Amino acid sequence: MNLKRIFNPKSIAVIGASPEKKSVGWGLMKNILEGKSRRKVFAINPYRKEVFGIKCLPSILSIKSQVDLAVVAVPAKIVPKVVEECCLKKVGGIIVISAGFSETGKRGKKLQEKILRLTKKAGIPLIGPNCLGIIRPSIKLNVSFAPVTPEVGGVAFVSQSGAVVDAVVDSSLLRNYGFSSLISYGNEAQLDICDFLLWLKQDKETNVIAVYLEGVKDGRRFMRVAKEVALKKPIIILKAGKTEAGIQAASSHTAALSGSAKIYSTAFRQSGLIEVDTIEELFGVAKALAWQKKCRNGAAIVTNGGGFGVLLADYCQELGVKLPRLSRATIQKLTKSQLMNPAFSKRNPLDIIGDALADRYQVAVEALLKQKNIHSLFIIQAFQVMTEVEKNAKIIIQAQKKWKDKPIISVFLGETLSRPGINLLEKNRIPNYSNLKMAALVMKKLIQ
Repeated sequence: MNLKRIFNPKSIAVIGASPEKKSVGWGLMKNILEGKSRRKVFAINPYRKEVFGIKCLPSILSIKSQVDLAVVAVPAKIVPKVVEECCLKKVGGIIVISAGFSETGKRGKKLQEKILRLTKKAGIPLIGPNCLGIIRPSIKLNVSFAPVTPEVGGVAFVSQSGAVVDAVVDSSLLRNYGFSSLISYGNEAQLDICDFLLWLKQDKETNVIAVYLEGVKDGRRFMRVAKEVALKKPIIILKAGKTEAGIQAASSHTAALSGSAKIYSTAFRQSGLIEVDTIEELFGVAKALAWQKKCRNGAAIVTNGGGFGVLLADYCQELGVKLPRLSRATIQKLTKSQLMNPAFSKRNPLDIIGDALADRYQVAVEALLKQKNIHSLFIIQAFQVMTEVEKNAKIIIQAQKKWKDKPIISVFLGETLSRPGINLLEKNRIPNYSNLKMAALVMKKLIQ
């Protein structure tokens, strides 16, 4: 099914547009109009004169020109009538934001089945119901009631839950996440996770796909499609509803058909997907895969805080990330440098001592990356009075440019004082993590 008119619409009709602040219809109009594009936007509300200065029309059938995308935000009981009018209008696609369908029980399920029959008969793709909508930052398209539009990036996020998208969008502004697309698909009455994976497979802006999943309708199709897409683009997946309590919650949330966590994990592994356990891991791994190259197993750690190096070494061993011994040549190179503190550790992790300035980091980084069986590098910075945060970041950026095939993961610990360096690193596509275990997990996922 062609989804072009949904994901790149030239005209949008908001059915249920509202001037009432903080309502869904108000939020949709606000986000769509903030795109400042040449798209035509129509406000449909028979009970209002205008919304955001746009004259309200009583029905989508009142529009004389073609409509690519219809967004529906009206009470569930009148959604079938609205969808029927959209089908008569021959719109390019429909997004039903409204809740109150199969996630609520038998009555809601009947309403959902009715709108599905209508869209199938008309051959019109449908997203939802019970969803947040879609966002494509690169073309300034925000057809959702999310709080803000995130930055542009190479990660696509597909989520059954709209609230999860809201939270991710909010946190992305502080954590330097950028997105190619965000898709909240709710009850997946018609279009499902497989349809979106196939669309993202051919989307040139998407490098990595992150998925929040509660359940799937057709397990065999999902495995087949996921395996096909994962051969071209990495898919990281967070499966919710692994416990009995979670399964019950999922069924009342998006009417998702859940199942055994072990069965899902096996299916994910067989399909070549990368499974994670938390939202933080989902986007921590996605960011690294979008920015860094895959590598062989063999990492080095350079740190100005010995204890942090020991902790990271423990996490690496737990996860199977190998830490090769430093070669005699590497140790000699470090020992001969007048910049090194005589008390440096002479092993991996390489502790360059707390008084390390940027030039000592530079000596250590270059010596380690030159060693042939070191294929990647962690750089830990624990902030001290003398720490040169931005200079350290610039050294790391230059090293990454020189050794393009050896991924570097920075661990600039702390928030306020380290923030200028972290921002500089991530603007240059070097991921930073303030959690040591997360850094080790991310490196594990980079190993091919």
